Amino acid sequence: MRKLWMKVLGVAGLLLLLAACTNNADSEGDKKHLTFVYNFATNSLDPNVDSSYVPLRAGITETLVRLNEDTLTIEPWLAESWEGKDEGRDWTITLREGISFQNGEPMDADAVKASLERSLKDNVAIQNALKIDSIEATDDRTLHITNTQAFPEFVSELVNPNVSIIDVEAGDFVNNPIGTGPFKLESFTPGSKLELVRNEDYWDEKAKLDSVTFSFNEDANARSLALESGNADVVFRPETESIESLEAKDGVKVESTETFRVHQLTMNMQREALKDVNVRKALDALINRVEIAKSVLLGYAQPAKGPFPDSLPFAPSYSDHETGEDVAKDYLEKAGYSLVDGKMQKDGVPLELTMLTYSARADLPLIAQIFQSDAKKLGIDVELRQIEIPEEYMAANRDWDLATYSNLTAPRGDAGYYLNATYHPDGALNFSGADEPELTKIIDELNVTVDTDKRAELAEAAANYVDENQINSFVIYPDTLVAYDETKVKNWVTTRSEYYMITNQLDVK
Repeated sequence: MRKLWMKVLGVAGLLLLLAACTNNADSEGDKKHLTFVYNFATNSLDPNVDSSYVPLRAGITETLVRLNEDTLTIEPWLAESWEGKDEGRDWTITLREGISFQNGEPMDADAVKASLERSLKDNVAIQNALKIDSIEATDDRTLHITNTQAFPEFVSELVNPNVSIIDVEAGDFVNNPIGTGPFKLESFTPGSKLELVRNEDYWDEKAKLDSVTFSFNEDANARSLALESGNADVVFRPETESIESLEAKDGVKVESTETFRVHQLTMNMQREALKDVNVRKALDALINRVEIAKSVLLGYAQPAKGPFPDSLPFAPSYSDHETGEDVAKDYLEKAGYSLVDGKMQKDGVPLELTMLTYSARADLPLIAQIFQSDAKKLGIDVELRQIEIPEEYMAANRDWDLATYSNLTAPRGDAGYYLNATYHPDGALNFSGADEPELTKIIDELNVTVDTDKRAELAEAAANYVDENQINSFVIYPDTLVAYDETKVKNWVTTRSEYYMITNQLDVK
């Protein structure tokens, strides 16, 4: 009851906060203001380190290149052009002319060099992803980058929000990063909201909005209520159960867009029970993907066969899995388990698992509860443990067996990002602890391969290895749901990468 009461208070608090923002905006007369509610809170705006990517999503920072979501190709942004030599070991990047940071300082080659070097210094994941050996500013607009190895897909990694270009000399990266984007940060309340104002000196077309409130709330119901009450203009991932009522409300538009995201069951292969592939296959067989897509996401998802949805050009032809309680039981018997007095056990030790989940993605705890219930039928006790920041917890702790986790698998338009991050021994998201020499060899070959068809073959080989060895399980491909007031909001685009949200084209009527 106390938790329910606190939740009600949280919803009420959000509505009061957003109402205050709306009233303040209305008092500004004809100025164009928009209120956006996001599903993850952050206490840091450091774009080179923080995994929330809020500075890029809020239009404060930009990267050297960006993803064209229609063609799944890389296109110029702060960089005007680039050229790679020696199989991608050496790169020359030419910057656009005349770009300044939001404090008026020039975004020249020295400034970009300093920003990239800070990313490399402070973020081990970026070190592993970019593989940069040295950076040299050869003139005001030109960078020469040498990599530690052949790396033809290097430029695609520059899409990563953690290599957003900022003015390193400005300092206070946590509370006030200085980027080049169409919006400047006016104020930041950690865990609550950002207030943004238009960057009048933006290098491209000026933002159509004068100001934006970018607020956070991890309660999906609160996000939906904020839109229904008129206290928000756009909400990211409203509560699935509220979609019908939102669609029935005059002026509200709900968009459902297929993304590059997969909800997966991450398996900690360093735990004794999960070292046995038959145990991992048994747990995979217990996942009722069709039911989860229907009951948890109400059809706004597709059952997953692997990390990459079929819509991606490099998605493999996945083999069908047999699922169900009987299949799971057969795998457990191969692993030496048997059902004794209602408990699945081996050598007298019951199979008991700890599963992590987190509420910022409201569907993940529900998936965890369904899995817990299905495992119970087979005599497996699953303890659910709520955590806040999954990347931090899983990287620092190994006291868990399974975790519901949501991952963007192709945000650069290529398979390399996900495979490197999740299955390479040096990968930043390798929470399963995978260290498979055969798989690593495939990924390393992918990293130095240019030919598109050959890259697709290698991506398929890697995905099939993950599947055959059940390193992780893939549950569903969730659609991204966004709801907004279409009587007011203009030019909102629900992107597949989930990177580009508050843009210079976003407008109100």
